[in-house]
Amino acid sequence: MARDIASWLSGPPGSSSGYPGETLGLPEHGAGSLARLGRRLAALMVDWLVAYGLAALGMTLGLVAPSLLSTAVLVVWLVLGVIAVRLFEFTPGQFALGLRVMSVDGRLYVGLGRAALRGLIIALVIPALFVDADGRGWQDRATGTAVVRR
Repeated sequence: MARDIASWLSGPPGSSSGYPGETLGLPEHGAGSLARLGRRLAALMVDWLVAYGLAALGMTLGLVAPSLLSTAVLVVWLVLGVIAVRLFEFTPGQFALGLRVMSVDGRLYVGLGRAALRGLIIALVIPALFVDADGRGWQDRATGTAVVRR
C-alpha cells in the first residue's frame, strides 16, 4: 500500500533522470546546475533580513506604523525580489550565495509578470515546499524558471 501511495511522487514511469536538472538540459555540477535546497533557503533568509532591515528603517523614519511592520517586511521583500529578479536575475541573497534565477523555457530573461507571480507563490510558503523530481518548487514550474548556480 505504501509503495502505491508514494509512487506518484516520482512522476510517471520512466521519467526518472540521472541527476536533478537533466530533464531541463542543465549540467550536473558547476555553473548553471540546479541550486540545492540549503543554498536556496539561506538566500531566502538573507533576502528576508534585508527586507526586515529596510522595513525597520521605514518604521524608524515614520513611514511605517509599528503595528504594520510585518506587513511592510513582506511588501518590501516582494518588491525587492521582483525588481531584482527582473533587472539582475538574482535577489540580494541569491547574489551573496552565488545563485541566479534563469528561464528554462527558452526565453532570454524572467519578465516582470513572471517575477511577480514567482514572488507571490513563494510568499504563500506552502506551494514552495512542494518540489518536482528536479527539486524545483511550484513557483519555478509555474513560471518556467529555475534557481541555478552562477
